[in-house]
Amino acid sequence: MGLMSNVFQKLNNPKYNIGIALSGGGVRGFAHLGVLKALNEKGVFPEIIAGTSAGALAGIFYAYGYSPEESFEIFYHNSLFHFTHVAIPKKGLLSMEKVSKILKKTIRAETFEELKIPLYVAAANLNDGKIEYFHQGSILEKVIASASIPVLFKPQIIDGKTFVDGGVFDNLPIEPIKDQCKKLIGSHVNPTGEEKNLDSIFRIGERAFHLTVDTISKEKRKLCDLFIEAAGLSNYGMFSLDKGREIFETGYKVTKETLEKNNPL
Repeated sequence: MGLMSNVFQKLNNPKYNIGIALSGGGVRGFAHLGVLKALNEKGVFPEIIAGTSAGALAGIFYAYGYSPEESFEIFYHNSLFHFTHVAIPKKGLLSMEKVSKILKKTIRAETFEELKIPLYVAAANLNDGKIEYFHQGSILEKVIASASIPVLFKPQIIDGKTFVDGGVFDNLPIEPIKDQCKKLIGSHVNPTGEEKNLDSIFRIGERAFHLTVDTISKEKRKLCDLFIEAAGLSNYGMFSLDKGREIFETGYKVTKETLEKNNPL
């Protein structure tokens, strides 16, 4: 009886007040930083974070202690999403080496435990065909794995297993944090309205990827106390680096508008 009582108490008394899940989306991930800025201005500060792909990148900077604006400046001025290093196309067309170098330079934490805010990053384990949510131990290669879009980027080998972008299985990673927080926010940067610009292999590839992962994410939105998504983000490709500030402001604006209409927090 005592054991069951303790389990029930844990389920009904989450450790954290507010948690946020950040979806993947390439350069559209700039919008997450705008979302966080608007939330902070309203006195809303997430105490636990889960991120996939670009959401994992935004999440690590915020969890480390950078403000949303500081994170944006690092992302933008270091061209974090500008992948110019072409890999030998055995396992991927592009390399994440540049991203790795920037993370090493700006994030001094070597483990998840050193971050100021608890962080979970979702990555797809291709060997076992399942999603994994990393939140302990060494951090760099796990964040890189979460952002390694299949075919485009070389996968990451972790403990002998091959990992790629978590969006393959879970592009809105609420599972690892939904029972740990009283209120859950979902920030989704992949609206899938009509797409007219399919004039390149990258646009076709990202469109197919978005449509696939979106079907998995739709049901999860219902579990969020606050769900934030800007339809206008569909106008930006995953690699539209020069539109970074516009994307950031889109996330900021839609969050302010959403909170003004309905603030359940």
